[in-house]
Amino acid sequence: MTKITALPTDIVRALQNGRQDAHGQPPEHAVSDGGGNPCRHCLKYIPKGAGMLILAHRPFPEAQPYAETGPIFLCADTCEQHQGDQIPEVFTQSPDYLIKGYSHDDRIVYGTGVVIDKDRMMQQAEEILEDERVDYVHIRSSRNNCYQARIDRG
Repeated sequence: MTKITALPTDIVRALQNGRQDAHGQPPEHAVSDGGGNPCRHCLKYIPKGAGMLILAHRPFPEAQPYAETGPIFLCADTCEQHQGDQIPEVFTQSPDYLIKGYSHDDRIVYGTGVVIDKDRMMQQAEEILEDERVDYVHIRSSRNNCYQARIDRG
């Protein structure tokens, strides 16, 4: 059993309140054009005309060679963190995703990375998590490598 884990609310609220991003810059404020800006907290697309934040995020506790940093979007206004076992809206539109396993010390477990059809993503994540070296799995854009969410054991 696995679950999709969105960005923690405390981190998101700090960023929504002006905390600096992973590059030490304040988040950029923008207006969504409705063209597929996925919020990494509610895991919904930010609606056209709604405020959004664009920022650099490093989904790891500290900087190290495997700690990828990249751009993400967040709702500018408060939103509720995705909860539950339903596949979130943001994982229904792209045909595929890059998923890969990470160890307890936040290093990529080589051999676990795969671009996978969206309909097989969770099944493949469960198979990756069967490897005792893997602590969690990242979901990333298969085209741009942007961090989307995390998959944890349920």
